[in-house]
Amino acid sequence: MYPTVKYYAGCLTVLLLAALLGCTTPAARHDAGVENANDRELVVLLHGLARSKIAMWKLASRLERAGFLVQRIGYKSITGTRDEILADIGRQIQMCCAGHNHAVHFVGHSLGGLFIRAYLQDNRVENLGRVVLIGTPNQGAEIIDKFRHKWWVQFLGPTALALGTDDNSFPNSLKLPYYAVGVIAGVSDSDNEDILPGLDDGLISVESTKIESAMTDFTIIETGHSAMRYNSEVAKQTVAFLKNGRFTRETEPEL
Repeated sequence: MYPTVKYYAGCLTVLLLAALLGCTTPAARHDAGVENANDRELVVLLHGLARSKIAMWKLASRLERAGFLVQRIGYKSITGTRDEILADIGRQIQMCCAGHNHAVHFVGHSLGGLFIRAYLQDNRVENLGRVVLIGTPNQGAEIIDKFRHKWWVQFLGPTALALGTDDNSFPNSLKLPYYAVGVIAGVSDSDNEDILPGLDDGLISVESTKIESAMTDFTIIETGHSAMRYNSEVAKQTVAFLKNGRFTRETEPEL
């Protein structure tokens, strides 16, 4: 049984306190040695809401084992506004990616995927490769609409409050991608049909992850939202898309 929305609400206090006490580390640094920075394709990796770049360590290590150079980007998702976060992310990406000789790919979990899209619509990256969005609410998060006035949603800050499904929300203000993008959605067996009807990963619905008419590929993996960062199949499919521009499967999914 995967955690439900109620479970996530119950443990948010711990996550928020950890983030506010400094778990987020916005300063950029290379996670691999600079001496071989230009020898491999680069993956810029962004975490989700109320997390830090430490949370992406497992996926980063799997991408490195697959031959990529990985740069994890940290940002203050709770206290920062959208513009402040974008400026911070932009500085870090410029520091790590400028002049890189090989392809520069982007991978984002949840909110991190939205900031990748926002960054790339306003910035052209030299040698831009492919993009993978993991559990990203590309059409907005229904639970924000439903629980917007709850204290734990209010405490998540201005960026979280902008993640609803209305036309003016952060997700729905973004332009369609001009680059190759693969979308990974999660499906869990959490008992939350009364909160999120249909297929979802416990927090984000499968439908919300889709970018209609603009996805290069799409796949669904049995996993909960937070667990996607550690899921081996998520890592396998991410590597497949970055290398080949397609997810691996036996049958084609319905988009």
